Amino acid sequence: MRAEGRVVGAPLVVDGVTHSITCVSMGNPHCVLFVDDTATAPVHTLGPRIETDPFFPKKVNVEFIQLLETAPASRLRMRVWERGSGETAACGTGACAAAVAAVLTGRGRRTVEIELLGGNLQIEWRESDGHVAMTGPATEVFSGEIEI
Repeated sequence: MRAEGRVVGAPLVVDGVTHSITCVSMGNPHCVLFVDDTATAPVHTLGPRIETDPFFPKKVNVEFIQLLETAPASRLRMRVWERGSGETAACGTGACAAAVAAVLTGRGRRTVEIELLGGNLQIEWRESDGHVAMTGPATEVFSGEIEI
């Protein structure tokens, strides 16, 4: 991204509208936005606009996060726009990024449950070593073969 240091609750103007964003790297780039309701969040319109915004020269994953209880919340709901793919049912690194962004902005606890379209994940950002741990199911959604 085109910034130095942490980007926490920073303004990003897209199509004349200012959005508050928090950016986190989980080995891949994430831009987290907190919304009132993920069901009505503009995932399919704002997601691709942020993904390709000049602020993110290598593109970015975009997470839309709803608190499911009063901050600091231990339960969040998430929808994700993945760079190069569009909306996906789940994203492990995105859930980790959302949990970290929630802590950085004072909205979440260090251990949270995140509801995604594809199922729930438990995320812990450990204070002891700074590592982020994810627990949840893994489901095969596709298999195939290609002849080369």
